[in-house]
Amino acid sequence: QVQLVASGGGLVQPGGSLRLSCAASGSISSDNTMGWYRPAPGKQRELVAVSSSGGSTNTANSVQGRFTISRDNAKNTVYLQMSSLKPEDTAVYSCYVRTWSRGNANDFWGQGTQVTVSS
Repeated sequence: QVQLVASGGGLVQPGGSLRLSCAASGSISSDNTMGWYRPAPGKQRELVAVSSSGGSTNTANSVQGRFTISRDNAKNTVYLQMSSLKPEDTAVYSCYVRTWSRGNANDFWGQGTQVTVSS
């Protein structure tokens, strides 16, 4: 199994910054994808940003230029640097990892970390 521990959330004023971290442990394939999701109106969740172990990234249009995803493959840790935060960024940010076993994808979710943007 895989465990994910997220941290770094909190209360910040509009225009401020936060850095989220998510560390994965357990049976994680060297080929994996890690990232962050948050709830969205009409959806269960929306992608914020994901990063593959090969180096590719995908970031939602709504946060491009403000959020940057990075990772440390040796530590199986993914980071989300959030800048120029807006009240609409307020959400529980869930950490995610997709790992592979015998050709099958397995998705795991962390407990989430609350980000509140408010003056």
